[in-house]
Amino acid sequence: MSVTEAISVDRPPPRARGWPRTRIVGYALVGLWILFGLGILAYLVYAWNGEFFARYAPAYLQGLWTTLSLVAISMVAGAIFSLPVTYGRMSKNRFLSGLAYCYVYFFRGTPLLVQVYLVYYGLGSFRLQLESIGLWWFFREAFNCGVFAFALNTAAYQAEILRGAIESVPRGQWEGAASLGLHKLQTLRKVILPQAFIVGLRPYGNELVLMIKASAIVAIITVYDLMGNAKLAYAKSFDFQAYVWVAIVYLVMVEILRHGVEWIERRITIHLNR
Repeated sequence: MSVTEAISVDRPPPRARGWPRTRIVGYALVGLWILFGLGILAYLVYAWNGEFFARYAPAYLQGLWTTLSLVAISMVAGAIFSLPVTYGRMSKNRFLSGLAYCYVYFFRGTPLLVQVYLVYYGLGSFRLQLESIGLWWFFREAFNCGVFAFALNTAAYQAEILRGAIESVPRGQWEGAASLGLHKLQTLRKVILPQAFIVGLRPYGNELVLMIKASAIVAIITVYDLMGNAKLAYAKSFDFQAYVWVAIVYLVMVEILRHGVEWIERRITIHLNR
């Protein structure tokens, strides 16, 4: 065998000419979305009603504040509730792990709307019992019932996110910290959680996006959030742009949140960029 034959390598395959089917489909879908967006914009320009905007814009702003408050309180309360659930899911005690599994299974396996109904209508039927223990002042308000149901629901999802993020950290990190004399709480706080935060940030962002979009459910139980005020505006004006504007507001919130999560992710992963 000659030296030329020994060092010869296969040439890469020739580049495909023309447009492959996947590229055509992708451009077609993007074009449809652009046409859809232009159609919405044209509709808003054509159907612009300054009187409608001046009349209902303050209500929309108030509803937006209600929506943001509902989601913020629910996410924080859910994060607190998720800690013991995560501990139960990771516990070697069968009773604790089974109890935590049942909690996660129920709240992840049933619709959020059903859970809101169970809290709002179900607990509302136990008024005397709640008054006897001093909790009726909380559950008599529809907003509080929504917060309670949302917090229980997101706690189940956040517990699974946190458990998966912690378990994704290699076991050697625990062993290395133990060899340095760190006890488990110090290891969890200084070694495990910073690494788990990187893994769980994007799932947490997705959960927050889902909560923002699902918050429209509370309009059914007489909470005048963003969606509730949109329904009220449409009922009084029969103007379809009442829902168009609320869709745009939800879209803007989701996009701001998505870019915020991406910015945080870039900041905390600078050391991983090469």
